[in-house]
Amino acid sequence: MYCRGLFFDGGAWDYENHTLTEAPAKVLYTDVPIIWMIPMQQSDFSTFNHYSCPMYKTSERRGILSTTGHSTNHVMNCRIPSAVDKSHWVLRGLAMLTALSD
Repeated sequence: MYCRGLFFDGGAWDYENHTLTEAPAKVLYTDVPIIWMIPMQQSDFSTFNHYSCPMYKTSERRGILSTTGHSTNHVMNCRIPSAVDKSHWVLRGLAMLTALSD
């Protein structure tokens, strides 16, 4: 499945190096490139330096906690290539959003 129309909140995509990068100054949201999602077993995933980026329905990033422990606003996590340690993006609060407002 190809997924497009997503936004990064707290970071950006470096098209030259194919990795996460800092967002330009004073830019809150940047476009996520088209993502090709392939269903497969987690044990078959290739190993690479990545950030497990949460995807939310809205920019509020909150909702009612479901029985799984996730917010009802949480969609899934996506493995995004990163040249720096994942803690860097956690501190920046990097997330993907499906919509910028309700």
